[in-house]
Amino acid sequence: MEDLLIIAIMLATAKIGGWIFDKLKQPTVLGQILGGILIGLYLKSDEIIQAFSIMGVLLLLFLAGLESDIEEFRSVGVPGVLVATIGVFIAFIFGFLIALPFHYSYGEALLFGAIMTPTSVSITVRVLMELRSLRTKEGATILAAAVIDDVLAILLLTIIISILKEHTVNVINILKILIEVSLFLIILLKFGVPVANKLFHTVSRIHLPETVTSFALISAILIAFIAEELNIASILGAYMVGLVLGQTFYGRQIIEKVSTIGYSLFIPIFFVEVGMSIELGYFLKASAFAVVYTIIAIISKIFGCGLGAYLAKFTPKEAIRIGVGMIPRLGVELAMLSIAIRSGVASQDMLTIAVFMVIITTLITPPLLKWVYTKS
Repeated sequence: MEDLLIIAIMLATAKIGGWIFDKLKQPTVLGQILGGILIGLYLKSDEIIQAFSIMGVLLLLFLAGLESDIEEFRSVGVPGVLVATIGVFIAFIFGFLIALPFHYSYGEALLFGAIMTPTSVSITVRVLMELRSLRTKEGATILAAAVIDDVLAILLLTIIISILKEHTVNVINILKILIEVSLFLIILLKFGVPVANKLFHTVSRIHLPETVTSFALISAILIAFIAEELNIASILGAYMVGLVLGQTFYGRQIIEKVSTIGYSLFIPIFFVEVGMSIELGYFLKASAFAVVYTIIAIISKIFGCGLGAYLAKFTPKEAIRIGVGMIPRLGVELAMLSIAIRSGVASQDMLTIAVFMVIITTLITPPLLKWVYTKS
């Protein structure tokens, strides 16, 4: 019974905190995390709450896959790939190298590098819409690169978690992981859409409430489980199932239903639980490493993604705009770190540092993006 009360309080915190931050024209997720930090002073998570949180992580990545339109990005495919690939590489190297002088282990440094790589463009999209610049080539490139670098980041995390679990780093092991991940992705992308269309066509004939939605959730959870059994991150499995189902005839219907389930219960629980896991005293003091890590996170995206854009024949001014637009982090890296913690290869201390980085990069992007777009 106590868990039911805690879940109710967490949901209320998520919605009230999200509403306050929405009124402040800030991402609602920040309100949910900060609300979680506050109630975490009095309430503690347990296995049942964590199960809700894990489901929230999977649904978050499942929805990210569902909402990724592959066709929309083909027109900016090469620039998007360049911006994402170079941005991920530079961010990973910067994140890895900056952790070593602060006496983190090589394994922890690898995770810090991976956590620095994803981009959340929800904030960037809102600002570009205000500036009426979303439908420009720069805006389309930012959207394409954000999707690609999320996939690359999840792949990177999958490899790192597998290596850390095996407690060994060698070329054969890395190649084995790459082959496993590649086969997993090829099978899903090659056969996933036609198989899913046939399966859901059959399922739709079962005249029970929300049968299609139920089988979509079954697919996401089952593939996430299989991915975990293959030593591939479960969030990659959930993301790829979403990507496949999003291309089917039933994609739009599934998005609407899963969004209702996810955002009304599980996803808010995840973000509030992230906040509850953070030590408030440490967060307020913000260690020297958290500050340095956040500064490097900002610089790495401007430099890495900006360099990718410049190599893709954008002007220096346009390249800087794209680099700034790729600064925010928000959901994927927290989902990545949550999986790493539950895999036993990351600590709660890393979560606190990641949340600090998420909040600062999210708050700094709107004014910085407006400045680079409006300066002469």
